[in-house]
Amino acid sequence: MTASLSPHDQPAVPEEPPPAAPAHDLRTEARQSAVVLAAVTVSGLLLGLLWLWLAPRVPLISDGKAVYLRNSEGEQAVGADGVFAFLGLGFGAVSAALVFWFRRSGGIAVVVGLAVGSLLASLIGWRLGVWLGPTPDVAAHARAVGKGVVFDGPLKLGAKGTLLAWPLAAMAVHLGLTALFGPRDPEPVPHWPAAEAPPEA
Repeated sequence: MTASLSPHDQPAVPEEPPPAAPAHDLRTEARQSAVVLAAVTVSGLLLGLLWLWLAPRVPLISDGKAVYLRNSEGEQAVGADGVFAFLGLGFGAVSAALVFWFRRSGGIAVVVGLAVGSLLASLIGWRLGVWLGPTPDVAAHARAVGKGVVFDGPLKLGAKGTLLAWPLAAMAVHLGLTALFGPRDPEPVPHWPAAEAPPEA
């Protein structure tokens, strides 16, 4: 008679390596990432138009020799930064929610597309608002309107850190939605060798 093998004598079952991701899945994720990046980037045009419309103007006046702030205690310049930051936060939250809604399964490629697109959209919105706003050539503008006439100063973004409002809000909202409503990984099923019974409860 041969002695039965104990569980410790059972030959080790080699673990199978995880299957590699199919090439078509990688191409699909890359396409989805490109679509997200393009859509979010283009929406920066709307950010620029809204910033131009909502940002407070900085009133300037010239005495014929120099240009001065009409109200030295005005906070219009700071207000322009604040408007841009609030718009960036709003656009970031909305874009993240839309990306999660249409691409609920997520994926690192989609997240990268959202992050890069958000940053590019902020840059486009900033440059578009400056370009469509009052001319940055203050001296020429003062000569054109004449001495003692109040005119609007150029639209500027003093705190460049506000450019990160959109991408930071997008990443935070997308992460939160994924944690709350994203798909869950299945629980691993324990594998018992054929000769070994599972332990009794």
